[in-house]
Amino acid sequence: MTIIIPVYNEVDNLRRIESTFKDYFKQSKTKSKLLFIDDGSTDGSFEEISKICLNNPDFEFIKFKKNCGLSAAIKAGIDNITTELTGYIDADLQTTPFDFDLLLQDIDTHEAVIGYRGKRKDTLNKKIQSLIANSIRRGLINDGIIDTGCPLKVLQTETAKSIPFFKGMHRFIPALIKLQGGRVKQVKVQHFERIAGKSKFNIFNRSLQPLQDTFAYRWMRKRYINYEIAESKHN
Repeated sequence: MTIIIPVYNEVDNLRRIESTFKDYFKQSKTKSKLLFIDDGSTDGSFEEISKICLNNPDFEFIKFKKNCGLSAAIKAGIDNITTELTGYIDADLQTTPFDFDLLLQDIDTHEAVIGYRGKRKDTLNKKIQSLIANSIRRGLINDGIIDTGCPLKVLQTETAKSIPFFKGMHRFIPALIKLQGGRVKQVKVQHFERIAGKSKFNIFNRSLQPLQDTFAYRWMRKRYINYEIAESKHN
């Protein structure tokens, strides 16, 4: 499994990521590696990532020329993965890689296994913003996903590579997999307070942008082409 971690100005979290994942890799039954996607950081994050990857063969990186956003970072990671499984987690480590083992238990029978945060450790303001965003999404597309913002996912890489790419895609990964007929399972995972760094989200990109992206998804869903070939012959 290759685990994608998008990074945008998270220099204070990177050494903790290194130590946490080294501990996780030692105990996990699934052979894994980590792929940093530096999304145009300006705080020294890439310099720290370079040092980490130099000293750890299971740590790799991709560096963007400029900030392109979370969806682009996830897509770039997926495009460059060669392992059968793709993992995803945020750089703030408010979820733990040790819970990947919970998701991996069901990945053989599903195209995606995703986490949902049980006891949220966010601020009240952040909880309200997430509640609004999730309510908007459920009301408009009714995809059955409990917590689309949970940054802990395991996907079959073949399925991940077939997800349609657009800005804001990261909010609809489970819905897009379901749209293609994929099976998605949701598993309760742990959630922790942010120890270092600052959240990149606010009321605008948690509420107004998701609203715009949800309408874009609804438009695409109505026009999505899905077909099955019964028989064919090629020379």
